[in-house]
Amino acid sequence: MQHRFLPPILLLIAAVLWSLGGVLIKSIDWHPMAIAGGRSAIAIPLMIACMGWPRFTFSKAQIGGAIGYALTVALFVFATRMTTAANAIFLQYTAPIYVAIIGTWYLGERPLRIDWLVIVVALGGIALFFMDQLSVTGFWGNIVALGSGLAFATVALFLRKERAASPVDAIILGNIIVAVAGAPFMLGTPLGAGDGWWLLLLGTLQLGLPYVLYAIAIKHVTALEATLIPLLEPVLNPLWVMLALGERPGPWAIVGGLLVLGAVLGRGAMMVSGRRALRVEQPGET
Repeated sequence: MQHRFLPPILLLIAAVLWSLGGVLIKSIDWHPMAIAGGRSAIAIPLMIACMGWPRFTFSKAQIGGAIGYALTVALFVFATRMTTAANAIFLQYTAPIYVAIIGTWYLGERPLRIDWLVIVVALGGIALFFMDQLSVTGFWGNIVALGSGLAFATVALFLRKERAASPVDAIILGNIIVAVAGAPFMLGTPLGAGDGWWLLLLGTLQLGLPYVLYAIAIKHVTALEATLIPLLEPVLNPLWVMLALGERPGPWAIVGGLLVLGAVLGRGAMMVSGRRALRVEQPGET
């Protein structure tokens, strides 16, 4: 019983910690790539301290997971700086749509009919994000956020594929990639006074610790569950930014975000209901 409920709890805790990303990133006056590289460099020793020294096998799944992770964290920082925190996080959580489609052939998880309805509704929600009066930067920020969502989907898929080994090793490798890529930007521009504390929180509390929890949990949940359960993040992320910095998403972005989240949550509810029905039909299963 405990083993069954612990992974979802770990994912929920990870989602709460991830949700601090918007307000922390916007509080640091530094180049987006420098922020991404700096927080990854800080996260690496924390992850090693929690999970032990990594073993890099450089399998296809490990390399794919590392690259997907590197793109996820880097693109999210850029998106958060280029558009509103709400747009950045809502669009990143289009990831379950990609997981439902790609997981069909990569993980052998067949999509249901409801999946196609979810995809249509979510795509309609995404279109609404671009109906607000955006600047050129805001428009491209939304595009970058969509890329972050696709990258996040590949992380869930590759880490799930790597579940028999050590998923956290792929995450550590991804952080190394981001830290190396961000080094020239960190060295080229000095960090603002007082921003070091925000960066430390960003690397430890917002990135390192939650991804340790995520890597532990993903061994015991499906790739789709690993992107559905953390949906608390897109609810809290813009809330912290609004309370701390006064940034409010546009009305169309709010409607679009509700459509995306509603579609994904509806699909998740039907998935859970289907599993319960299956257990009733097969009472002998444990």
